[in-house]
Amino acid sequence: MSPSFVSNQSVAVLGGGPGGYEAALAAAQLGAEVTLVERAGVGGAAVMTDVVPSKSLIATADAAVAIAEAEDLGVQLFAKSDSGRPMKPEIAINLAAVNRRLLSLARQQSDDMRAQLVEAGVRIISGHGRLEDRNSIVVSTGPGGTDFDRVEADTLIVSVGASPRELPSARPDGERILTWTQLYDMRALPEHLIVVGSGVTGAEFASAYMNLGAKVTLISSREQVLPGEDRDAAAVLEKVFTRGGMTVLSRSRADRVERSGEGVVVTLSDGRTVEGSHCLMAVGSVPNTAGIGLEAAGIQLTDSGHIQVNRVARTSVPNIYAAGDCTTFVPLASVASMQGRTAVFHALGDTVIPLERRRITANIFTAPEIATVGRQERDLESGAINGYVHKLPLAANPRAKMMGVKDGFVKIIAREGSGTVIGGVIVAPRASELIYPIAIAVERRLTVDQISRVFAVYPSLTGSITDATRAMHQVTTDEDTVA
Repeated sequence: MSPSFVSNQSVAVLGGGPGGYEAALAAAQLGAEVTLVERAGVGGAAVMTDVVPSKSLIATADAAVAIAEAEDLGVQLFAKSDSGRPMKPEIAINLAAVNRRLLSLARQQSDDMRAQLVEAGVRIISGHGRLEDRNSIVVSTGPGGTDFDRVEADTLIVSVGASPRELPSARPDGERILTWTQLYDMRALPEHLIVVGSGVTGAEFASAYMNLGAKVTLISSREQVLPGEDRDAAAVLEKVFTRGGMTVLSRSRADRVERSGEGVVVTLSDGRTVEGSHCLMAVGSVPNTAGIGLEAAGIQLTDSGHIQVNRVARTSVPNIYAAGDCTTFVPLASVASMQGRTAVFHALGDTVIPLERRRITANIFTAPEIATVGRQERDLESGAINGYVHKLPLAANPRAKMMGVKDGFVKIIAREGSGTVIGGVIVAPRASELIYPIAIAVERRLTVDQISRVFAVYPSLTGSITDATRAMHQVTTDEDTVA
């Protein structure tokens, strides 16, 4: 962006989640007149009830595990009894205090984001918005929808997010049958949490509550947890789950969930039942696109209600863009943010690099974490691309030994012949941080030899990345060079 670039256009953003927030901020930086409409708070559901509180909960669970496993490293915690004899203390989780902290952090993050927008000159309207036509948004701001505000703009950006999917046979009641947005009302650790759904959300919460000390049963309709993810990564996680005491019911579909006194009963499709104290329904999400005037404005939607967008986040209407989980693109907060910025750059005439799915980095915040980027091993197996793979167990890494890390690996995928890095998988503590150098390699089309020549700190977990790429070196002869 040129410092002298000044836009004389107006931009209205409907929804203040990661996509809407970044769109509003980028538009203000480019000199546009910007209005953001948000009903719950800046940051949207991602900050208020999803990403921020859930990952904070997971951080608490990680701390509990670190304390519990400290003895493996020679650290022993003892208290003294009245007689002076040493006693081994138990780890106790005050879930009410944990949840208060999570929601407080979410509010702080929302307030910080709001302050940044205000400082950038963005006008913020609190209320429920809907498109009146292709250039205006009507906002219901008063109690009961009695007061209205109207925003007109040259460019509209829709970033309304998604909500947990609810099944007719398993209606959440906010007490025993819960969506992931309702977990933070619990005052005490569930005695037995049944998680229906073994995708990313289900796996993350199952991992967190297991590590906090709850009994957990995970019901998966597929053969393995995390269907669609790297098979080796899913296998490691399932091994960790079962070793930690979790019951994993594979190839089991939940037909209905019902209250039963002070607990719940989940009935499976084969007639079996599972009884627990609480049930988390993690069966996907639904875009918040109904009833906000999209069809009337001419915006094309899928049968599922998602907004059709292209690689610059543009909808079927030239001056209307969309970002985030309400679109047909990858449902990740980081992707929503990039979509929001890309939409603004395209609309206001700045330089645009269209989004590519193969360059997206994703992370699953289980323990251990699973991070991926680019092409995956299944792409090679299907014949979609010609490449080769090297997987290096993390247990061979000296820093991992020092830290007591037993599970995980680094997997690099490279193109045959050139050795260009086209993908990777890391299963490790803080894999979300370790994946970044591989993401850079994929983005910049670096080869395994180029990465192998980078000095990694010894000892470090990143050393496994250089070790893996060194093992992938392909000898080039003079004859090859001439060819």
